Amino acid sequence: MDGNGRWARSRRLPRAAGHRRGADAVKRCVRSTRELGISHLTLFGFSSENWKRPVDEVEDLMALLRRYLRSEIVELRENGVRIRVIGERTNLPHDIVALIDNAELQTQENSVLHLTVALSYGSRHELTSAVKEISREVEGGRLSIDSICEDTIERHLATAGIPDPDLLIRTSGEQRLSNFLLWQLAYTELVFVDALWPDFGKEQLEHAVRVFQQRERRYGATGA
Repeated sequence: MDGNGRWARSRRLPRAAGHRRGADAVKRCVRSTRELGISHLTLFGFSSENWKRPVDEVEDLMALLRRYLRSEIVELRENGVRIRVIGERTNLPHDIVALIDNAELQTQENSVLHLTVALSYGSRHELTSAVKEISREVEGGRLSIDSICEDTIERHLATAGIPDPDLLIRTSGEQRLSNFLLWQLAYTELVFVDALWPDFGKEQLEHAVRVFQQRERRYGATGA
């Protein structure tokens, strides 16, 4: 979800204003996804590299996260949205971790839309953690090397139980993966849009879905 800072700069506003408008775009996107009948949505909210940003900006982002988790949980629960957070929670403030735990608990029975939010997330770290967990199982005699397969790795990822994405949408004209779901995106269709994230809404989402529907997904095989 790129472009909050550029949105604010183009209007001569502080970056915090762009992040606030970006939070509004999150609400629109979740609502629109549910209305379109899409069952799974994953949002890259805060990367492991984002901790390198200025302290005041990180604090603004954490404050927005607190506000979202407090104010939106009732609507998410009542509209059948299940929320799940992936990433390194140990790096997040304790009160935010408690809010995440509460949001996941309150929505765990919902199934209309499975909303996954990546916070303090980096795919290389996720893969490294998976390798370590598998290695410990081998060392403990609970797993043989010859039995390790793709399914083994997937079971040890943060996204275990979540389908691989069919479509990746990146906003603001950026065209790179930025350490996001590197394993899971192996056969995902990529759509890049010029709209800055604060301007992203149902119209842009529907356009990306139409582009996706026109793609021929071959998974390495020949076309029709």
